[in-house]
Amino acid sequence: MALHNELGEEGEKMAVDWLKEKGYEILHLNWRYSHYEIDIIARKNSILHIIEVKCRRFFPGVCPEEKVTRKKFKYLQRATTRFLFLHPGYKWIQYDILAITVHRNKEAEYFLLQDVFL
Repeated sequence: MALHNELGEEGEKMAVDWLKEKGYEILHLNWRYSHYEIDIIARKNSILHIIEVKCRRFFPGVCPEEKVTRKKFKYLQRATTRFLFLHPGYKWIQYDILAITVHRNKEAEYFLLQDVFL
């Protein structure tokens, strides 16, 4: 497996742990349908959270969340539409981006952008 894929997998595990600490209930991890994928589907306070996780090693001036493009967001919206078709009943949904920056000699930094629309 490529190094960046390993970091992505590790980042998703870190994200799940962090979100649970913040009170989120994890419903699905890497939910897939056809060619669609949603990193994390969670619930908190009766809101369904569609969460895109971006994890990077620290590099000055580079933020993980900047890697979520308008094209990626549209793809995420299509995946969410399919998820809601298969799992009806959710009244409120919210798109979030969880950016994780991994440092060599200190704790990872977490930055949650909530209710994102691109």
